[in-house]
Amino acid sequence: MTSLEIDREPRQLDGSPLADATPPGRLTPLARSSARPRLVRWRGRNLILGAAMIIFIVAVAVFAPWIAPRGEQETDYTARLIAPSPEHPFGTDNLGRDIFSRVLYGASIDLQVGIISVLPPFLIGTLLGCLAGYYGGRIDNVVMRAADIIQAFPFLILIIAIVAVLGIGLTSVYIAVALVAWVSYARLIRGEILVAKNQEYVDAARSLGSSDGRVIARHLLPNVITSALVFATTDVVLYIVLVTSLSYLGLAARPPSPEWGAMITEGRTFMANAWWISLFPGLAVVVTGIAFSVFGDGLADALRVRRR
Repeated sequence: MTSLEIDREPRQLDGSPLADATPPGRLTPLARSSARPRLVRWRGRNLILGAAMIIFIVAVAVFAPWIAPRGEQETDYTARLIAPSPEHPFGTDNLGRDIFSRVLYGASIDLQVGIISVLPPFLIGTLLGCLAGYYGGRIDNVVMRAADIIQAFPFLILIIAIVAVLGIGLTSVYIAVALVAWVSYARLIRGEILVAKNQEYVDAARSLGSSDGRVIARHLLPNVITSALVFATTDVVLYIVLVTSLSYLGLAARPPSPEWGAMITEGRTFMANAWWISLFPGLAVVVTGIAFSVFGDGLADALRVRRR
């Protein structure tokens, strides 16, 4: 090194070079660059694993009539309360019905419950959140005060009260969820819109003469909808468990429906000597919940990486 060159290498007081200039607890740039792909791969694995589990459950629901060895209501009084065996993998109930077949048929009911329960509050909350966040003023006050009133009541108690007024059944559950659950989506979308509407691309769209509806639908919504989509994915689990709980209380699907919650209700009086009647439908609920939870986590991480 010549006298005109500057020594940029960090050194100790005695002039010797430092062994490692990286502060403790921090990764070097090379370590960060090598750790980032591993993190992205792990996030991708969650997404793929969750999607594979959901596809498997959907396939079971679609092909249940061909996979199930017996019909959902087929009874055999000579095979009542048989424990799990090669002939009946999940055992039989008090009427001799095959639990394995009923769990397969129930998959379509519970998937429909989860998806149908999510769609109305998602659409209503997204619409109201966009209007409240974009226009503000009176619209924002009306929407947010209505949300405050709904959130003042416990979620489950309010759902049970609405179902009790409308009548027992899955349709009443769907209506009750739509009337109550839109609040979370409205608050989420409103907060995103309040930030995004001040961005430059929104000002550019307005300067080009775009209407308010076009600005919201074509420019704002695609940039703020990702968090609501992830929330809706994880909400599917909540509503499956909710309907299962209401079915257990006799407020949603009721026996002899093969809905998993109704099957758990049927088996509660036989828990001492026929535990399998309630166990396997309960495990089906757990597996479905894990599938959507893992998929939601992977989707959230994937969208977060993309937005960065």
